[in-house]
Amino acid sequence: MLKPLIRSVLAACFSMLLIMGLNVPTAQAKTVEVKLGTDDGMLAFSPSSVNISAGDSIKFVNNKLAPHNAVFDGNEALSHPDLAFAPGESWTKTFSDPGTYDFYCEPHRGAGMVGKVVVN
Repeated sequence: MLKPLIRSVLAACFSMLLIMGLNVPTAQAKTVEVKLGTDDGMLAFSPSSVNISAGDSIKFVNNKLAPHNAVFDGNEALSHPDLAFAPGESWTKTFSDPGTYDFYCEPHRGAGMVGKVVVN
């Protein structure tokens, strides 16, 4: 009588271990924040270069010395041509395809306000 009980308990334990072992964690998409204008008032994106994985997003946040926007060369879907004036104004873009994406702030491109997103 004890042997069948032990076998049942062992079978249940083995089943639980098997189920737990097959539970592969899924990768979570992340969101990286890019400030439009640095904390010390420079006309730059902070950070100006971002490395992310496909499926990740970037949240662009207006920081200082408005107005700002983010225009991606040759990619209208990722671009946000509307100017952000209010501090804290933001928008988020998700990057689905691997590649390198260059962007700039239209009003401050000549001042060097440019950036790059590398999607792996």
